[in-house]
Amino acid sequence: MDLELAHGAGAPRKRGDSWAAVLLLAYQSLGVAYGDVATSPLYVFKSAFAGDDITHTAGNEEIYGVLSFVFWTLTLISLLKYVCIVLRANDGGEGGTFALYSLICRHVRAGLLPGGGNSDDLMADDKDAAASRRGAVSRARTVLERYRVLQRLLLFFALLGTCMLIGDGVLTPALSVFSAVSGLELSMEKAQHKYVGLPVTCAILVCLFALQHYGTHRVGFIFAPIVCIWLLCISMIGLYNIIHWNHHVYRALSPYYMYQFLKKTQKGGWLSLGGILLCVTGSEAMYADLGHFSQRSIQIAFISVVYPALVLAYMGQAAYISQHHSFENSYHIGFYVSVPEKLRWPVLVIAILASVVGSQAIITGTFSIIKQCSALSCFPGVKIVHTSSTVHGQIYIPEINWILMILCLAVTIGFNNTKHLANAQGLAVITVMLVTTCLMSLVIVLVWNKSIFIALGFLIFFGSIEVMYFSASLGKFHEGAWVPITLSFIFMVVMSVWHYGTIKKYEFDVQNKVSVNWLLNLGPSLGIVRVRGIGLIHTELMSGIPAIFSHFVTNLPAFHQVLVFLCVKSVPVPHVEPEERFLVGRIGPKEYRLYRVIVRYGYRDVQQDDLEFEKELINSIAEFIRSGGSDQNGFVEGSEKLSSISSGVIPLWEEDGAGEVDGPASPNKEINQQTVAPQRKKARFVLPKSAQVDAEVRSELQDLMDAREAGMSFILGHSHMKAKSGSSFVKRIVINFFYEFLRRNSRGPSYAANIPHASTLEVGMVYQV
Repeated sequence: MDLELAHGAGAPRKRGDSWAAVLLLAYQSLGVAYGDVATSPLYVFKSAFAGDDITHTAGNEEIYGVLSFVFWTLTLISLLKYVCIVLRANDGGEGGTFALYSLICRHVRAGLLPGGGNSDDLMADDKDAAASRRGAVSRARTVLERYRVLQRLLLFFALLGTCMLIGDGVLTPALSVFSAVSGLELSMEKAQHKYVGLPVTCAILVCLFALQHYGTHRVGFIFAPIVCIWLLCISMIGLYNIIHWNHHVYRALSPYYMYQFLKKTQKGGWLSLGGILLCVTGSEAMYADLGHFSQRSIQIAFISVVYPALVLAYMGQAAYISQHHSFENSYHIGFYVSVPEKLRWPVLVIAILASVVGSQAIITGTFSIIKQCSALSCFPGVKIVHTSSTVHGQIYIPEINWILMILCLAVTIGFNNTKHLANAQGLAVITVMLVTTCLMSLVIVLVWNKSIFIALGFLIFFGSIEVMYFSASLGKFHEGAWVPITLSFIFMVVMSVWHYGTIKKYEFDVQNKVSVNWLLNLGPSLGIVRVRGIGLIHTELMSGIPAIFSHFVTNLPAFHQVLVFLCVKSVPVPHVEPEERFLVGRIGPKEYRLYRVIVRYGYRDVQQDDLEFEKELINSIAEFIRSGGSDQNGFVEGSEKLSSISSGVIPLWEEDGAGEVDGPASPNKEINQQTVAPQRKKARFVLPKSAQVDAEVRSELQDLMDAREAGMSFILGHSHMKAKSGSSFVKRIVINFFYEFLRRNSRGPSYAANIPHASTLEVGMVYQV
């Protein structure tokens, strides 16, 4: 061991430290977060006047009423609710329905995730949460912590919002691209368009999903110029139409026209709200994409660019339509009819490209929220590819990408018209917004510690608006709105079954764990031969000895000289700081050489590869030993304590055989090492110069170093779940068939994928739950 000073890595640079970085992220957000809402003018008016619900008359009451509804819905929902309020409720910079849920669970003991589900057991409370607990506990917090049924209802709402957002990820690309391609009908005969529109739409959708593996960073730089050109285009066309056709259209922004619209159209106008609602589609995706950018950058982009351009575009369409009443049917009341004829082909090309960009927003949002669910044990394991080395939130999930593509093509071919697609998307969008409103009202009380009257005001004001739109969308259940309900039901079943099975598996582990006293009675040798090397026993338990270990030692006569019970936990926070990642403790007296290490990852963290992880793990145990962990000579059941250890204090330098050492060396300060075979990996620790190391600590560090040189073995449990005899029929179906089917066809833990197969040993067990 070299007694040299170890220099830790500097603190990671935060995104958005400078205005230049914020503006750059704002520019990129135009191509990712705002593509969906920016393309809504393609289909809002067409969807509002679709069918026989309302007609466009010479008095223009209908078009003025629709414009008034569009303006105030866009202002109140997208601008006021999401940009000004909801974006502030980010979970460490992350957004989305599940981010709100995890934020609530961190401040209230209401989690239903394995191990408690809240971060109190794993993470130090932040100052705001600690302050709220020291003060008067609100009635809402007390009620939520007391009643289990309310906790299940809270989780149900989070899963419902997640499932509807996934359904939106299926419907938005189909509607956006199909609406853009429908502009071809004004440039060719209807018979030709019927055979061209659908194949072109499907081809564009396939190309869109095929581009996803390039990642948000590259796609954002490619797509942002397209959205900028599109927003400039629709705003200029809108301004031209206002000046040229009807410069008094601004009067329709008065709420009075909404009242007149509903008074005249009655039930037809109420049903048309399902189409008007689509002007705010993409707002939830914008919130879900928050982790890709920053709160400030998204706010700047929307307020300064997106919102003014959309208002001008909708006003321009209304101005044109108000002076033209000779359409063949209401289906032609759309975007392209208001575009000057000489510009239709260039605008058509830009619109198709912009629709592809708009679809990107909801797809990346779907990836983000599924990763959150998977990390918190509410979705089967999937392969997560991190497409950026600097921004951890930018991911790609191959399985989900291709499932979304297949479903998207299915609904496009099945409906083959924008009317039914718009009805389906409207219900999905408004359901997610309702869930966000409910969860946000809880955040105001439980997290922000505001008055319950403020939360009720938020819930009643925005909830009443969204309930009105929800009822209108639900009224078109038979005309396409059944699709998001069906999709969300399927995904809800998958999530619920996986969550239920995970909880039962964890409860079995807790109930069947072995007492530490049993281990201590085996003596320092554990009753078996201790061989060289480090044995890593992976377990979900944060205390006690897992049943897999007793199952192993009763069947094999030897074990490693250093044993580490490793627990990798995903905690309901976005990121865990490197210095807080490892919790290290000792099991039994120091001569046993038994350690417990809990490795904590946030649901947005990137887990290291096996080599880097092994080195940090050994560094953390070495620092625990040096900092006084070896002073514990006795052990009492239940007295095990874990310490948060930074893995960079005592660096581990390694070399293969007689090769060059990775770092600086001081041969005159080294302890003699045992001669090892050239092919073995040599290891040594570098201690701070000021460290006072006694003989016992040095001996324990030497044993750890020798074990590291001998190699590391990974012991993994390979479990099979079966319902106990006498269980109900439903439970047997859920556990024996559905859960086991999902387990066999999903990926294992991410850390297991990085473990070398030559060093892995799987121990099979049957879980009777």
